[in-house]
Amino acid sequence: MTSPSNDSAISIARTLAGTNPGKQPSRPTSTINDPQRSKSNSPRTPVHISQHHELSVAEQAALDLENSAAVEQAQNEIDIDSGADARSMSSLGSESGYGSDTQGSSSTSLSSSVRDYAFEHGHRYHKFREGTYNFPNEESEQEREDMKHAMMVNLCQKLHFAPLGDNPQHILDMGTGTGIWAIEMGDLYPGANVLGVDLSPIQPEWVPPNVRFMVDDVESPWLRPRNHFDYIHGRHTVMAIRDWPKLMRRVLDHLKPGGWFELQEIHHYPQCHDGSMPPDHPVTQYWAYIIEGLAQLGVNFNATLLLADMMREAGFVNVTTRIFHVPIGVWPRNKVLKMVGLYWRTILIDGLDPIATGPMTRGLKWKKEEVDVWLAHVRKAYMDSWVHAHMPLHVICAQKPEAGVDYSAESYAPEGMADS
Repeated sequence: MTSPSNDSAISIARTLAGTNPGKQPSRPTSTINDPQRSKSNSPRTPVHISQHHELSVAEQAALDLENSAAVEQAQNEIDIDSGADARSMSSLGSESGYGSDTQGSSSTSLSSSVRDYAFEHGHRYHKFREGTYNFPNEESEQEREDMKHAMMVNLCQKLHFAPLGDNPQHILDMGTGTGIWAIEMGDLYPGANVLGVDLSPIQPEWVPPNVRFMVDDVESPWLRPRNHFDYIHGRHTVMAIRDWPKLMRRVLDHLKPGGWFELQEIHHYPQCHDGSMPPDHPVTQYWAYIIEGLAQLGVNFNATLLLADMMREAGFVNVTTRIFHVPIGVWPRNKVLKMVGLYWRTILIDGLDPIATGPMTRGLKWKKEEVDVWLAHVRKAYMDSWVHAHMPLHVICAQKPEAGVDYSAESYAPEGMADS
């Protein structure tokens, strides 16, 4: 373990409670670390997706089958559960050498100015580069971020899809948030140096010795040398980045030749494969307002659909996309997807006000009272059990070309992924 240092890094650890399927989810975590490799001294208590030591052979086989079916259905069509399980579970759910090159050093450790926060309409926002990110960073939002992590890992069954090999050296997590992904990557790859960067200093204060955090803006210039990182990762960042092409070029410059870039982004607009969600459903209207409000603030919330093409235009090769459908609610028959849907609906309902306040008051110029009235209708609509809605998660991997390699002859796709 390491203590906080003076090299513009924030050290961390976070202790989280496990997941109880019989309760409304509260700060759940799931890790996919190989039990033989998870030997970090971090005080975190990881909760594995499959707790092999507690299951019989038959139970483990059944769980493995359920997990495999969840991954398969999430990428194709999810079976609907119209029986008692859906009704019973529905009742549970009711209720960034990285840095900046300016003289004033926009990269910084936990100075008093960075620890300051801005407050608006009852929410707390980052003070560093104030207004860059239009969503709050208070404790409830941090809990939502950790629940997103549990949902993602249970849905995907892994932390990453890019083929990193056994010993990547330098990993960058852009928009690290609470740092939970970076911590688990540090546990999974103990020989790697993992750097997490975010505008908000909300990470824990102790970390595995190979994990560091920095307060910075990834859209500012980076100080780490070119060709430095083996792997650069971003997740849930589409609502924050204003100039994706510029960021793509910067990522390409700072990856080693042959290094990988991976984005895991949900397109936040509900879809429905069986026609059960009408076009004027309040949840659909809600996300249309968010997209419009963010557009007024210079953020393209539909950028998820354009990221693969942007990677190619920036110069990446072997660009591949894998799409998972994230259910909203407990309507799936598969037990893993049912729990994922419960997590995701809880995340969306808990995030109604934090997500809407910035885009709708700053972007659309609504009064806060008008937003509150509208959100009451949306909150109720999320509980419509007859709606079988989902949102697509795009997992996009791309590689920096190596000199002397002919990529036109043969492309390499990470396991289970196809050229997009």
